[in-house]
Amino acid sequence: MNKSLSKFLQIAIPLALGIFLIWYIYGKFTPEQKEQVLFHFKNANYAIVALAVLLSIFSHVIRAYRWNFMLEPLGYRPKLLNNFMAVSIAYVMNIFIPKSGEVSRALVLSKYEKVPFDKGFGTIISERIVDLILLFLFTMIALLLEFDTLYTYLKEIVPVKKIGIAIAGLALLGILFLLFMKYSKNALSLKIKKLISGLKDGVLSIATMRKKVPFIIHSLLIWVLYILSFYTATQALPDTSTISVGTVIITFVVGSFAFAFTNSGFGTYPAAIMGILLVFGIPETLGTAFGWIVWTSNIAAILLFGALSFIFLPIYNRNRL
Repeated sequence: MNKSLSKFLQIAIPLALGIFLIWYIYGKFTPEQKEQVLFHFKNANYAIVALAVLLSIFSHVIRAYRWNFMLEPLGYRPKLLNNFMAVSIAYVMNIFIPKSGEVSRALVLSKYEKVPFDKGFGTIISERIVDLILLFLFTMIALLLEFDTLYTYLKEIVPVKKIGIAIAGLALLGILFLLFMKYSKNALSLKIKKLISGLKDGVLSIATMRKKVPFIIHSLLIWVLYILSFYTATQALPDTSTISVGTVIITFVVGSFAFAFTNSGFGTYPAAIMGILLVFGIPETLGTAFGWIVWTSNIAAILLFGALSFIFLPIYNRNRL
């Protein structure tokens, strides 16, 4: 498979999945349900939605500020505004070309702050490792907070015996994977070992960072702002304003995973939000409307700040090149 076709499929397949999910979900709705979705859109408090988006944008500012904690030991201290615009461009690039944001972010800093691409990119990968760890942490918190509800739901659709078999099967697969990694010498195992080694080096680089405590505090603050933004968005609709904190966290976590499947969660994010809220007794129409309100408002903000960054970057740095 040539590179052009591979790149095309990387964009086309996720996009097609998103379109299919939108078609499938709305195809199931009756005319009355479609009216209900429209009703929720019309009756949302968009001032609250705007506040939720502002909290999300503030998390991007914190992410830009935190970046210097990793760049300073390498001998670089970029301007905060350049960092923020690089982050904004990374988010907008991910909408159109999945997984391209990290590369574009490092390229921006290389061009405007003279940070070598490999060093800038390395700090971004380490940063992503921290994000994965924190996402896993919040996933565990969410599962603990809503364990009873999720377990009851699973028991209703899957017999307890089958759940036990599935857990045992996963444990067996885990053991087989560890044995494979320990004894295998083929190309796949070597690639996985290299990846794991890189992840370990990234985590260790954080442990040896001079400002590791501020780095950890700012990392937690970013994710607290993410959840606070999501919680604020729930207040925009009367019927979602009363859901519990545990439900907010687990819905946020499920939505975060949905971003991995299509271009910035196109189609998958609203579907995932609708699906998990349905488990907690929220009607499909409300869950769908809420998912689209959150996704659309955040994507609109990303597009706005990304476009402004593309325009303003060369102007802001015209005397520095």
